[in-house]
Amino acid sequence: MFHSLMLKLAPALLVLCLPFTSGCSSEPAPTNPATAGNAGSSSSSGAGSSGAGSGTASAGGSAVGGASSAGAAGSGATSGADGIAGSAGNVGASGSGGMPLKGLGACTMPAGANFADAQANYQKWKTDLLTADGAGGFLRVRRPNSGTQINSSNSEGIAYGMEIAVYMDDQATFDKIWQYEQLHRGQNGLMEWEISPTGEVLGSGAASDGDEDMAFALVMADKQWGGQGSLSDTYLNHAKKLIDLIWEHEVDHTRGDVLMPGDQFADGEIINISYFAPAYYRIFGQVTGKAAEWNRTVKASYDAIEAALNATNKNTTNGLVPAWSTPAGVPTVPAGTSHPIHHQLDSCRTPFRVGQDYCWFGEARALSYLQKINAFHASIGALNLVDGYNLDGTPYAGATLHLAAFVGGAGVGAMASKDQAKLRDEAYAGIAAWQSLLGGSLYYNESWSMLSLLMMSGHLVDLSAK
Repeated sequence: MFHSLMLKLAPALLVLCLPFTSGCSSEPAPTNPATAGNAGSSSSSGAGSSGAGSGTASAGGSAVGGASSAGAAGSGATSGADGIAGSAGNVGASGSGGMPLKGLGACTMPAGANFADAQANYQKWKTDLLTADGAGGFLRVRRPNSGTQINSSNSEGIAYGMEIAVYMDDQATFDKIWQYEQLHRGQNGLMEWEISPTGEVLGSGAASDGDEDMAFALVMADKQWGGQGSLSDTYLNHAKKLIDLIWEHEVDHTRGDVLMPGDQFADGEIINISYFAPAYYRIFGQVTGKAAEWNRTVKASYDAIEAALNATNKNTTNGLVPAWSTPAGVPTVPAGTSHPIHHQLDSCRTPFRVGQDYCWFGEARALSYLQKINAFHASIGALNLVDGYNLDGTPYAGATLHLAAFVGGAGVGAMASKDQAKLRDEAYAGIAAWQSLLGGSLYYNESWSMLSLLMMSGHLVDLSAK
């Protein structure tokens, strides 16, 4: 998962008010009485579909109602201070089963999904990983037990922090993490992929997974807050500039506009499928007015995923894509590296990223892929998944850890299949009680726990959707 590339590649890359309401603001919200029966709107405490309204939310926050049938009412939010939004109220308890939530299309939430889990874990995530030390007056996400140096930062982690902060409605944290990124840009204006605890470059060159996640987070910040916060320019302008740099330096325009792993790769001859974020590319096209161009990157992503599932790889039906391969699906180690080609802690992000495209845009090719990997995950059991598989579905030698990155990805993928309730419910329960799934890289698994909780609780949605 953590790359020290001769090719200057990055490690594996990728939050809250209720994003589909108008209450996602850093400004204190008015105090209104709760409404009954609907998912809670801004500054109200909503109930599940047959619950009753309860109480009044304090100024500055919002309360969120449960999405499941017969859910209990959400409790009120806490007050915000100094113009910062207060914490959201607890999500109403789930009823008898999960159901689709606005912003998730045909996807289905786990039955026990509750935003209170994300709230609690966000505080732990910040305590464990967020630091001002070595951040140049801003904030960075540190890696306390991994990386070239302990407590170093990477572009992937900065991106995760931005995504988490924007969906947790934490504007101050978001701004400071992005400002840290701007201190560490390379020759093409993209972040160097690994930075020491004291600010020196450990790994030069950009990583496209981190860059695309940052760009997406900036677009969502524009929808969440608008304006520019404490930045030098608007969130939207920062997003557009970054998207254009990705298009210029990290997309191979000679191979169907497939995403390259970073700006120091000469081309897209070798790719990392887990970097592909087709839902984000659709949004990039909307933001920049280049929908046709970015749709080619969407197509190239699915072409590569489908090519990688073949008889030679013995993975035709199980969805286990290799970590590194050619766009034609041949597992290939990048020259000068010892990078893995089995399905591992990079690869396990694929059902999460593809799941976003199905939930937000209803992509048929996404569903076809997810049905395959969902069936594999279900055959093992969410909490029995280990941290690596050969492409034929047998456990990779030495893979024994049960980790949040694998379990969370499996849970998000299962949201696309109504018949996979057991898989997504068990995955959610495991992530919500995430302490047992934090082996290996603490930063990586805590971050994927947060992203998975946000996605499975129906809060990580496309805020730009009309």
